[in-house]
Amino acid sequence: MKILVVGANGAVGSAVVEALAERHEVLSAGRQHGDWRVDITSDASVEALFAAVGPLDAIVSAAGNLFFGPLASMRPADFNVGLQDKLLGQVRLALLGQHVLRDGGSITLTTGIVAEEPIRQGANATAVNSAVEGFVRAAATELPRGLRINAVSPTVLTESLPSYGSFFPGFESVPAARAALGYVRSVEGSQTGRVYRVWQ
Repeated sequence: MKILVVGANGAVGSAVVEALAERHEVLSAGRQHGDWRVDITSDASVEALFAAVGPLDAIVSAAGNLFFGPLASMRPADFNVGLQDKLLGQVRLALLGQHVLRDGGSITLTTGIVAEEPIRQGANATAVNSAVEGFVRAAATELPRGLRINAVSPTVLTESLPSYGSFFPGFESVPAARAALGYVRSVEGSQTGRVYRVWQ
């Protein structure tokens, strides 16, 4: 299979590339790193990426920024960060990407444990991740040509504890290689409309 991984340089993305590259042709994309450059907040940038890479068998998104901060001081512009980037950015990859997928191809998006387990300063993250999961469930009912769409919802990564561990007191972390298995399951499996939780 020919697979495009967006956000391939991050902790999750690099683990996904490693897990898939043994058996498939994997192309990497990101804002600043990878085989291709892409800004998922821009229709033109995403369309240019798909035009350049040609027909695909799978699209994996491990990309998207969120806003973390206290609700009491959060402004609409802060909340909009996650809406434009991790939510609409991933939806954009799916909406535009469906047209470059071969029959039976798949789309895999990324959410996170806070969709169901809210944390302090994580209102944006919970809202965005929940919305991505809702989109995946609904889109699965409409995709044509045997196309599939799923999401992977990891807990906090062991590799990310130095940066994000303080937001997740008492949460059990998982290594990125463990989280990557959810993406392998989505790409190589047969299910659609699923959220694969990698929480332990």
